[in-house]
Amino acid sequence: MDVSKIRHNNSTGLLILRVTIGILILFHGVANLSANYSFIKELLSGIGIPSAFAYGVFVSEILAPFLLVLGYRVRLMALLIAFNFLVAIALAHGPDIFSLNQFGGWGIELPALYLLGALSLFFMGAGRFAISKNSVWD
Repeated sequence: MDVSKIRHNNSTGLLILRVTIGILILFHGVANLSANYSFIKELLSGIGIPSAFAYGVFVSEILAPFLLVLGYRVRLMALLIAFNFLVAIALAHGPDIFSLNQFGGWGIELPALYLLGALSLFFMGAGRFAISKNSVWD
């Protein structure tokens, strides 16, 4: 197989990234929703922020990933997701930033994957396979 003849298809790569990041975060969000955001409420209460703010996670872990998969306002949805995971890393995973887990992986590899995947989509946009393509947020 001559690799030099392979056609670049960035839009397909962006679609795969969008769908993968979106679905994985959606599973994460559904788990938080089914627990009524109790862990997040505890974290926020512990630092003096009203626990009602925990419901803001719904937007960035349920709504934004769903719209990301569809390809609607991908840059905006990716920015919401990136902010959410930046806050999650700071509040819930701070001590793990400079550690390895029991398998030798980075202590925050999953939230970092979500954060960096979302940032990648923010900078690259939706690609050709999206339901919205004409906004600055696409």
